[in-house]
Amino acid sequence: MTETGAGGRTSLHGQWSGRLAFILAVTGSAVGLGNIWRFPYIAGENGGGAFVIVYLVCIVIVGLPIMMAEVLIGRRGRRNPVATMRLLGDEEAGAGNWKVVGALGVGTGFLILSFYSVIAGWALAYVFESASNAFAGATRETVEQTFNALASNPLRTGLWHTIFLAATAFVIARGVERGIERAVRLMMPALVLLLLVLLGYSAVEGNFAQGLRFMFEPRFDELTRDGLMEALGHAFFTLSVGMGAVMAYGAYLPRDTSIMKMSVAVVAADTAIALIAALVVFPIVFANGLDPDQGPGLVFVSLPLAFGQMPGGTVIATLLFLLLTFAAWTSAISLMEPATAWIIEKFRLGRAPAAIIMAGITWLISLLTVLSFSTLSGVTFLRGTFFDNIDFLSNSILLPAGGLAIVIFAGWIMARESTSGELDPDAGTAYRIWRFTARYLTPLAIVAVLLRGVGVI
Repeated sequence: MTETGAGGRTSLHGQWSGRLAFILAVTGSAVGLGNIWRFPYIAGENGGGAFVIVYLVCIVIVGLPIMMAEVLIGRRGRRNPVATMRLLGDEEAGAGNWKVVGALGVGTGFLILSFYSVIAGWALAYVFESASNAFAGATRETVEQTFNALASNPLRTGLWHTIFLAATAFVIARGVERGIERAVRLMMPALVLLLLVLLGYSAVEGNFAQGLRFMFEPRFDELTRDGLMEALGHAFFTLSVGMGAVMAYGAYLPRDTSIMKMSVAVVAADTAIALIAALVVFPIVFANGLDPDQGPGLVFVSLPLAFGQMPGGTVIATLLFLLLTFAAWTSAISLMEPATAWIIEKFRLGRAPAAIIMAGITWLISLLTVLSFSTLSGVTFLRGTFFDNIDFLSNSILLPAGGLAIVIFAGWIMARESTSGELDPDAGTAYRIWRFTARYLTPLAIVAVLLRGVGVI
């Protein structure tokens, strides 16, 4: 079913069946691997509760306004991000070259998917490693060898990464209602259930009191300027804005749904999942005397080592990596959808061929990341390996640039009547707050994120 939007436009790809489907889809896009390990670590290392307070303020100033801007643009355009920005650019400013902003978002999402799917492949491989009891009684050396044997083997990494991409393309090929919506309706409740099971285990077997203190005790003396920038940066990156995914999902949102309420619900769900994930990870870390400052190594080395020494560790480790796989899968679906929608509209292809083409191109580019940990590990330039450079380009430059352009378009280029009509014409004060924030505070904050990413700040 499609629904008429501004200018009589209808979505060419269907629409969400209701509010819950949209919330689950966008939350699934936002919740990814970073929620499981990055947010807990940066919060704990930057003042715990003090960081959480600042982060929540940053979410309101940066994350929420951009998300609302992207959703309203998507719903008003009812097309893929490139076509939407061209159409609205013509309508609002008589300049169709705003399509460059849509192309920037689609391209950024594609680049991120090219390395994200490789890391997701590791998580998928670890589901089976854990289930086979590979970590029971293992030493740190054994666990490190297991991870290195996977990451440095291009055939094994390539196999798991291919399986993950194929599963993502399968969901995309089935469409919005039969594919994406059905997938997130299954995976997001499963993800939350797994998270709660792991939380219960962490409360019983881990050092829960120390984990709570590490995460939530407000230590303002530890919150440095770098910590403030970390909070600002993570508030931007955590919601998957600036890469076309939220705009594409907004195009499928029913007309009678409040964008403000839905966006707040997504932000609340994403933040809650990140906080619960912290209470899963750190009690286990502290109970086993491990170092919390390890990034991806915390997930693929330290936690398997800890679970290998704990009661029921084989089952719990398997559930953890299943959780990571689900989180990565819902994010990957949102990353692939904008480019697939563009291919469908541009070349008038069916969903299945478009999804296969998109997956194939992604797979080829992903080989640079796969080989960065093996055959091409010695080839370095600028920021390091091919993986390091793709990661830096997409996350530090393209994402903030895309988010900045989107919020400027919504706040300064689109007419007040256009944005208020999409957000909520009866919102009154809430709309005025959004418009002021989107026009002034959010752009300044994104500029700070961009300058920090390139090393100026």
